[in-house]
Amino acid sequence: MNSIKFLEQVNQYHLLSKESIMALLNICTEEKYHKNDLLLESGSMARYYYFIKSGLVGYYTIDEEGSSIYKIFFEENSFVASTAAIIKNEPSDFNIIALEDCSVIQYPVKAYRELLEKHHDLALFHIHYLEKNWVVKKEPLEVSLKFENAKQRYLLLLENQSLYKRLKQHQIASYLGITPTQLSRIKKEINR
Repeated sequence: MNSIKFLEQVNQYHLLSKESIMALLNICTEEKYHKNDLLLESGSMARYYYFIKSGLVGYYTIDEEGSSIYKIFFEENSFVASTAAIIKNEPSDFNIIALEDCSVIQYPVKAYRELLEKHHDLALFHIHYLEKNWVVKKEPLEVSLKFENAKQRYLLLLENQSLYKRLKQHQIASYLGITPTQLSRIKKEINR
């Protein structure tokens, strides 16, 4: 298992000791998921944390009409989990789906949580990761959803061209909370 990028990402949040690295790698496995495979199905307990080595993953729920509503997308070098479900020890409200063929490093929730108790530096990594990604990064997204219209959110998404080019139009529309027809209108208006 090539874990260089994984450890680089971990160490960006907090530098781990050799002992903690070995303990963490000992519970990790590398897995492949094909496009449209579910890493986690809504209503199931979250059993793993994931690190995306290659591919694209979406985090979505299903509305009353049966449509997919995308919350967020994860590209390479991202950590993915149903964090709220893990913290609450409840089934996930979200599906995690491979939008492309993916290679991931996955590690079991239970074993990882046990390591957090034993390795202070690993616990600090986890805290710093949560603070940056579930507080600092998430807050502007929540403000954007409340105060910006779909056109403004679309323009923000366009800034991340590597992600934008990988998404289907219905996924973009779902993420923006609009229909594909409304997305077409926004694109025409921008391209005038």
